[in-house]
Amino acid sequence: MSAILRELLCVSEKAANIARACRQQEALFQLLIEEKKEGEKNKKFAVDFKTLADVLVQEVIKQNMENKFPGLGKKIFGEESNEFTTDLGEKIILRLCPTEKETVELLSKVLNGNKLASEALAKVVHQDVTFTDPTLDSVEINIPQDILGIWVDPIDSTYQYIKGSADVKSNQGIFPSGLQCVTILIGVYDIQTGVPLMGVINQPFVAQDLHTLRWKGQCYWGLSYMETKIHSLQPSISKRNSSDTRSQLTTNTSSEAEFSHQFSAVISTSEKETIKAALSRVCGERVFPAAGAGYKSLCVVQGLVDIYIFSEDTTFKWDSCAPHAILRAMGGGMVDLKECLERNPETGPDLLQLVYHVENAGATGVDRWANRGGLIAYRSRKQLETFLSHLMQNLADTHT
Repeated sequence: MSAILRELLCVSEKAANIARACRQQEALFQLLIEEKKEGEKNKKFAVDFKTLADVLVQEVIKQNMENKFPGLGKKIFGEESNEFTTDLGEKIILRLCPTEKETVELLSKVLNGNKLASEALAKVVHQDVTFTDPTLDSVEINIPQDILGIWVDPIDSTYQYIKGSADVKSNQGIFPSGLQCVTILIGVYDIQTGVPLMGVINQPFVAQDLHTLRWKGQCYWGLSYMETKIHSLQPSISKRNSSDTRSQLTTNTSSEAEFSHQFSAVISTSEKETIKAALSRVCGERVFPAAGAGYKSLCVVQGLVDIYIFSEDTTFKWDSCAPHAILRAMGGGMVDLKECLERNPETGPDLLQLVYHVENAGATGVDRWANRGGLIAYRSRKQLETFLSHLMQNLADTHT
């Protein structure tokens, strides 16, 4: 069903346009922030936000997919509630209207009569976007539409998006914070097995034109179904393989300590000290803190790091489904960290991939869809196994 993936790429680009449009005027942006309702709060942040951009993006994705593939809109799930309360206490359900004029009227209610802002947003929402990719165009795959579910994170790393830092310097290509850490995540999974099948990561803020101050973005995708595995980073495979070979040759002549420092990892700024201490022994100085779960996963997809590791339970299915699908298409994946650490590599069962169709028993609100055991994202299974053995050894050393 490459037609669905093609359409998801188009809607992700439309979503990126909305995200960029909302950042153009600081005065407008101040209007777009509402605190999340109690049941939707992500406990990781003391103050969490719902933005109009978030909700608009989610609704645009739902409506566009429903228009092209009837029935699919109902199977798109995300973090955001589309209910707003105006200054006067009036509740408004935000939906994409059939015409630009109607969308202006609805947005105007949400924005307390700000006509200029409403018109600017409605124009972007109703703009047609085309997306072409020769790799995808060369493949035709049929996946039954009725087995598909979709997780959407309309704007991942909302805090960085609101903060809007444009001048953060990267560390070996990895941004610790800033607008570059903002991503739009769309992941398609099999509702029967929970296996991720297709993923789109759109990074709206990659490079800024210093004259116009306008941003350009980048889009990544992957598809893995039965025997077919394709992704947007296809041309760099041979380059990556040669570097894998090179590190393999290095390991044959290196001491154990030097070998362990072959690894690199991206982590959350809030990662536990025990994990950080073990990682510093496994990776040396190649441990990079960064914002945004989607962005950290993207660093693995891009090959900037080997591993993204997170030990807490504050990432969710909408954060991991899209990157997981892309990593599967590349021969990698995402696994539950807690299960990895509790498993005996000699006798234990195979590493279980994260799945996306079952909610956590006994949980409420967003916690129903939390990745409870934390996660590890990786591109190479063999590399993951070696990394885990080093990590577990170093974690054991910290407890003795």
